[in-house]
Amino acid sequence: MKQGDFSELAQAYRHRTGYSLRVLKSLAAYVGAWREDFQVADIGAGTGKLTENLLELGFRIHAVEPNQAMRSEGISQVNHSHVIWSEGSAEMTGLPDNYADWILMASSFHWTDYPKTLAEFSRILKPGGYFTALWNPRNLEANELHQRIEAKIYEIAPEIQRVSSGSSRFTEDLDAKLLSTGHFTDLIFMQAPHEVQMTPERYLGAWRSVNDIQAQAGPERFKLILAAIEKEIEHLDEVIVPYQTRAWTVRSRKKCA
Repeated sequence: MKQGDFSELAQAYRHRTGYSLRVLKSLAAYVGAWREDFQVADIGAGTGKLTENLLELGFRIHAVEPNQAMRSEGISQVNHSHVIWSEGSAEMTGLPDNYADWILMASSFHWTDYPKTLAEFSRILKPGGYFTALWNPRNLEANELHQRIEAKIYEIAPEIQRVSSGSSRFTEDLDAKLLSTGHFTDLIFMQAPHEVQMTPERYLGAWRSVNDIQAQAGPERFKLILAAIEKEIEHLDEVIVPYQTRAWTVRSRKKCA
């Protein structure tokens, strides 16, 4: 499995969770998203986990996803008249100029060529529109079980370097990345914890959807990782997973013509 290739993981993504509605509602208020004509774009939408959250909040969403398997799964899972699905990437969305009021990328901005992405987002945003990059890392400090599981992973594959977590090294200089091209300004950051109750089967299914660990550990060691996780939760009827939604938002510098 290659890093960043989610073709084999689309069905496993159904086990993943969405994002903190508290964060999304606060951001929606900040960007003025309650107008009737407000247009949201979910770029790198995957199978539609964030899309579902945004739909729950009442928005109209254009979901853009480059991977056919992920997009097909998203269409089957989030089939609604307020959601349009299309093929495209962050660097080349296929959306018109001045199209969106608010762009979001959930757990996917780290896979992009971010200077090209920021230029593309500036093009498709309306003047003064907003871009939010958000992630949903596990809140390891909140639970000893998940600390043990994390330790087991690095015991089996100590060289792994996570790239898809909002608490990873990628976010250490994310402020500078988002402002580096000059297309955006007025950065704000929000985060909030939330918990999700999962069956053990769903919890293991969520781990099967993690690309960067599988790609770096390889199939044999990934089997060992799954077995170690299963051993840790074998006595549980449910697994309470603590998450921390982390969101960085910037405003487009583009002026009205």
